[in-house]
Amino acid sequence: MTDSASYFASSYAEARTRFRDAAQNAGAVPESVTHPLQGPEGEALATDVVWIGPRDAERVLLTISATHGIEGYCGSGVQSGSLEAGRYRDLPPGLAVMMIHAINPHGFAWSRRVTEDNVDLNRNFADFDAPLPENPGYTDLHEVICPPSWDQETIESTVADLLGYAETHSMAALQQAVSGGQYIYADGLFYGGRGPTWSHVTLDGLLRRHCGAARKIAVIDYHTGLGPFGYGERICPAPNGSPERARATEWFKDITSLDDGSSSSAPLVGTNDRGIHRALAHAEVTQIALEYGTQPLLDVINSLRGDNWLHVHGDPASPAARPIKSEIRRCFYPGTPDWCRSVWDRAVETENLALGALAES
Repeated sequence: MTDSASYFASSYAEARTRFRDAAQNAGAVPESVTHPLQGPEGEALATDVVWIGPRDAERVLLTISATHGIEGYCGSGVQSGSLEAGRYRDLPPGLAVMMIHAINPHGFAWSRRVTEDNVDLNRNFADFDAPLPENPGYTDLHEVICPPSWDQETIESTVADLLGYAETHSMAALQQAVSGGQYIYADGLFYGGRGPTWSHVTLDGLLRRHCGAARKIAVIDYHTGLGPFGYGERICPAPNGSPERARATEWFKDITSLDDGSSSSAPLVGTNDRGIHRALAHAEVTQIALEYGTQPLLDVINSLRGDNWLHVHGDPASPAARPIKSEIRRCFYPGTPDWCRSVWDRAVETENLALGALAES
């Protein structure tokens, strides 16, 4: 019996090759959307898509990996492993599975959470024709969050400032200020951009091109970085009282929410579920993010701060990059066998719930 930990790759290039090979071995033909830039080793970058089942299926399970670049190891392992294990070999009639592998391939390859233009893809689906959301807490903290130097003294002093903000306002307020999303500082953290990114446009195009016949779609977007180590939290972005929230609760059972304080995530703006709903406006869509815990919250935030400094002020090719890249990887892809097995088990359970609900709908 295959150890599920073996499904998880150690680099973007390996993850892409495994996904494509697994798809072809399963009898599917991968579609690729080539990214205009290259990876750190000069490797080609692309978002790859696999469709399993009838092309005119009215019910579709959609899985997405690498919305946040380096978090792609998690979703990629589930996607490739599912193909290798033949999990979708006997789908019910009229049901298909669509896998979008590495929607943010640049971030995946470069061990970054953001896209090539320092945009958080999960904040990039705001309405850019309207006034953009404001985050005064981030504005107050930007210079503390993103200092121009990154040494032990700076780290300690800025962490003290951040904890001071939390003591005054609450830890939840600090998390909201840092991670909720901001549209002012292009060199900052959780920047939503000033317009659609390559990954945004690619996702929209793929959904419109492939899912036109679908009438009921379940979406699982794989994420890491929040919550207890190895635990997969099912976060529903739909508001309380909405039909989508009711369906998600019925289908997935233990759902948390961004708007009632039950989630490990702060409330967010410009999230990709909005873009998915726009692209799939003809269908009944039920979405969750499956968020896996890794390291303590402050460690996760500091790993992002260090990586931001490296790409804004430092040199990603210098020796100073090694500990920073090692830390961001530890915080978003621990990669230990026990963590990978936990990811796999929860993912299979969650996907099976979605497939069962779609089959009965």
